[in-house]
Amino acid sequence: MKPQRMQDVYNAIEAHIKKKGDPYSGWYCGIASDWKERLFKEHKVPEDHWWIARQCYDNVAARDVEKILRKLGCDGTKEKGDDTAVYVYAYFKDTMTHP
Repeated sequence: MKPQRMQDVYNAIEAHIKKKGDPYSGWYCGIASDWKERLFKEHKVPEDHWWIARQCYDNVAARDVEKILRKLGCDGTKEKGDDTAVYVYAYFKDTMTHP
């Protein structure tokens, strides 16, 4: 995965959420340094589920995208991740995911 501008990361995630057609409140978003570990192991998201991950150029941009998505209504945990967390991810919450 190649890093993208903050606006491009946000646009891709927003388009994915809108494509599913459910409200933002049905989605969880976060940042991570290892998005696969976070999505598939910690959150238990099946690989064939509705999810998306994109890489920002830095942690500041990733946090900004996360903040915008949370303001739109996505669920998430405030202030997770460290300075290496450059990936923004989102997934549709379901009975099999955590949370």
